[in-house]
Amino acid sequence: MAAKSNNTISLKTADGDIYEISPVIAKQMKTVQSFIEEESVELSTVIPLPNVKSVELSKIIEYLNYHYLIEKDSTSSASDDDGKKIFNADFVKEMSHDQMKELILAANYLNVKDLLELMCQTVANVIKNKSVEFVREFFDIVNDLTPEEEEKIRKESQWAFENIDED
Repeated sequence: MAAKSNNTISLKTADGDIYEISPVIAKQMKTVQSFIEEESVELSTVIPLPNVKSVELSKIIEYLNYHYLIEKDSTSSASDDDGKKIFNADFVKEMSHDQMKELILAANYLNVKDLLELMCQTVANVIKNKSVEFVREFFDIVNDLTPEEEEKIRKESQWAFENIDED
Protein backbone atom coordinates (compact mmCIF):
# COMPACT_ATOMS: atom_id res chain seq x y z
CA MET A 1 0.00 0.00 0.00
CA ALA A 2 1.29 3.46 -0.83
CA ALA A 3 0.89 4.98 2.58
CA LYS A 4 2.96 7.16 4.85
CA SER A 5 3.32 6.54 8.56
CA ASN A 6 0.61 9.10 9.22
CA ASN A 7 -1.83 6.98 7.22
CA THR A 8 -1.93 8.96 4.00
CA ILE A 9 -1.52 8.03 0.36
CA SER A 10 1.05 9.91 -1.71
CA LEU A 11 0.12 10.85 -5.26
CA LYS A 12 2.59 12.44 -7.67
CA THR A 13 1.13 14.51 -10.49
CA ALA A 14 2.45 14.87 -14.02
CA ASP A 15 3.97 18.22 -13.08
CA GLY A 16 5.82 16.72 -10.12
CA ASP A 17 3.71 17.85 -7.16
CA ILE A 18 3.05 15.32 -4.42
CA TYR A 19 -0.30 15.22 -2.63
CA GLU A 20 -0.86 13.42 0.66
CA ILE A 21 -4.47 12.33 0.95
CA SER A 22 -6.46 9.98 3.14
CA PRO A 23 -6.85 6.40 1.96
CA VAL A 24 -10.63 6.79 2.01
CA ILE A 25 -10.45 9.61 -0.53
CA ALA A 26 -7.71 7.93 -2.57
CA LYS A 27 -9.75 4.75 -2.92
CA GLN A 28 -12.59 6.71 -4.50
CA MET A 29 -10.24 7.07 -7.46
CA LYS A 30 -10.57 3.56 -8.88
CA THR A 31 -7.26 3.80 -10.74
CA VAL A 32 -5.47 4.63 -7.48
CA GLN A 33 -7.43 1.97 -5.62
CA SER A 34 -6.25 -0.72 -8.01
CA PHE A 35 -2.66 0.48 -7.59
CA ILE A 36 -3.00 0.40 -3.79
CA GLU A 37 -4.39 -3.12 -3.83
CA GLU A 38 -1.42 -4.55 -5.73
CA GLU A 39 0.53 -6.75 -3.36
CA SER A 40 3.93 -5.66 -4.66
CA VAL A 41 3.51 -2.01 -3.64
CA GLU A 42 5.78 -0.84 -0.83
CA LEU A 43 4.53 1.28 2.07
CA SER A 44 6.65 4.24 1.01
CA THR A 45 5.62 4.15 -2.65
CA VAL A 46 4.49 7.37 -4.23
CA ILE A 47 1.79 6.61 -6.78
CA PRO A 48 2.58 8.34 -10.07
CA LEU A 49 -0.27 9.96 -11.97
CA PRO A 50 1.39 10.75 -15.32
CA ASN A 51 -1.85 11.89 -16.96
CA VAL A 52 -3.05 14.20 -14.17
CA LYS A 53 -1.76 17.70 -13.45
CA SER A 54 -1.83 19.38 -10.05
CA VAL A 55 -4.66 21.74 -10.96
CA GLU A 56 -6.95 18.87 -11.88
CA LEU A 57 -5.92 16.66 -8.96
CA SER A 58 -6.62 19.41 -6.45
CA LYS A 59 -10.10 19.88 -7.96
CA ILE A 60 -10.74 16.14 -7.86
CA ILE A 61 -9.65 15.96 -4.22
CA GLU A 62 -11.89 18.93 -3.39
CA TYR A 63 -14.83 17.20 -5.07
CA LEU A 64 -14.19 13.84 -3.41
CA ASN A 65 -13.67 15.36 0.04
CA TYR A 66 -16.96 17.24 -0.12
CA HIS A 67 -18.97 14.30 -1.40
CA TYR A 68 -17.37 11.90 1.07
CA LEU A 69 -18.17 14.18 4.01
CA ILE A 70 -21.78 14.63 2.86
CA GLU A 71 -22.28 10.89 2.45
CA LYS A 72 -20.53 10.11 5.74
CA ASP A 73 -22.58 12.63 7.73
CA SER A 74 -25.93 12.15 6.05
CA THR A 75 -28.87 9.87 5.91
CA SER A 76 -29.64 10.80 2.28
CA SER A 77 -32.02 13.59 3.10
CA ALA A 78 -33.35 16.04 0.55
CA SER A 79 -31.26 18.81 2.08
CA ASP A 80 -28.11 16.75 1.45
CA ASP A 81 -29.13 16.34 -2.19
CA ASP A 82 -29.72 20.09 -2.39
CA GLY A 83 -26.32 20.67 -0.80
CA LYS A 84 -24.67 18.43 -3.38
CA LYS A 85 -26.44 20.23 -6.21
CA ILE A 86 -25.34 23.61 -4.88
CA PHE A 87 -21.77 22.40 -4.38
CA ASN A 88 -21.66 20.86 -7.86
CA ALA A 89 -23.03 24.04 -9.45
CA ASP A 90 -20.47 26.17 -7.62
CA PHE A 91 -17.73 23.65 -8.37
CA VAL A 92 -18.12 24.00 -12.14
CA LYS A 93 -19.30 27.62 -12.28
CA GLU A 94 -15.92 29.34 -12.50
CA MET A 95 -14.23 26.81 -14.77
CA SER A 96 -13.04 27.72 -18.22
CA HIS A 97 -13.84 25.43 -21.11
CA ASP A 98 -10.27 24.17 -21.13
CA GLN A 99 -10.41 23.42 -17.40
CA MET A 100 -13.62 21.44 -17.93
CA LYS A 101 -12.04 19.36 -20.67
CA GLU A 102 -8.88 18.73 -18.64
CA LEU A 103 -10.93 17.71 -15.61
CA ILE A 104 -12.91 15.27 -17.76
CA LEU A 105 -9.66 13.67 -18.90
CA ALA A 106 -8.32 13.47 -15.34
CA ALA A 107 -11.58 12.10 -13.89
CA ASN A 108 -11.69 9.53 -16.67
CA TYR A 109 -8.05 8.50 -16.10
CA LEU A 110 -8.59 8.20 -12.34
CA ASN A 111 -11.97 6.53 -12.89
CA VAL A 112 -13.99 8.89 -10.70
CA LYS A 113 -17.40 8.09 -12.18
CA ASP A 114 -19.57 10.70 -10.43
CA LEU A 115 -17.20 13.54 -11.24
CA LEU A 116 -16.84 12.34 -14.82
CA GLU A 117 -20.62 12.32 -15.20
CA LEU A 118 -20.91 15.80 -13.66
CA MET A 119 -18.27 17.21 -15.98
CA CYS A 120 -19.70 15.53 -19.09
CA GLN A 121 -23.15 16.88 -18.23
CA THR A 122 -21.65 20.32 -17.69
CA VAL A 123 -19.97 20.26 -21.10
CA ALA A 124 -23.20 18.98 -22.68
CA ASN A 125 -25.04 21.93 -21.14
CA VAL A 126 -22.40 24.34 -22.44
CA ILE A 127 -22.65 23.13 -26.05
CA LYS A 128 -26.41 22.54 -26.03
CA ASN A 129 -28.14 24.63 -28.71
CA LYS A 130 -24.84 26.13 -29.85
CA SER A 131 -23.71 26.57 -33.41
CA VAL A 132 -21.54 24.08 -35.22
CA GLU A 133 -18.78 26.67 -35.22
CA PHE A 134 -18.98 27.02 -31.43
CA VAL A 135 -18.77 23.25 -30.94
CA ARG A 136 -15.85 22.98 -33.36
CA GLU A 137 -14.01 25.72 -31.50
CA PHE A 138 -14.87 24.22 -28.11
CA PHE A 139 -13.39 20.83 -29.03
CA ASP A 140 -10.67 22.18 -31.35
CA ILE A 141 -12.17 20.38 -34.34
CA VAL A 142 -10.88 21.42 -37.74
CA ASN A 143 -13.59 21.89 -40.34
CA ASP A 144 -12.65 19.53 -43.14
CA LEU A 145 -15.83 20.07 -45.14
CA THR A 146 -15.94 22.14 -48.26
CA PRO A 147 -18.45 25.00 -48.24
CA GLU A 148 -20.57 22.99 -50.67
CA GLU A 149 -20.59 19.91 -48.44
CA GLU A 150 -21.45 22.00 -45.42
CA GLU A 151 -24.31 23.71 -47.25
CA LYS A 152 -25.68 20.34 -48.37
CA ILE A 153 -25.65 19.07 -44.79
CA ARG A 154 -27.36 22.23 -43.56
CA LYS A 155 -30.13 21.76 -46.14
CA GLU A 156 -30.57 18.03 -45.44
CA SER A 157 -30.61 18.51 -41.68
CA GLN A 158 -32.17 21.92 -41.38
CA TRP A 159 -33.90 20.95 -38.13
CA ALA A 160 -30.51 20.63 -36.44
CA PHE A 161 -29.75 24.27 -37.09
CA GLU A 162 -32.98 25.67 -35.66
CA ASN A 163 -33.17 27.38 -32.27
CA ILE A 164 -29.43 27.88 -32.00
CA ASP A 165 -28.35 30.11 -29.11
CA GLU A 166 -25.96 32.99 -29.46
CA ASP A 167 -22.38 31.84 -29.03
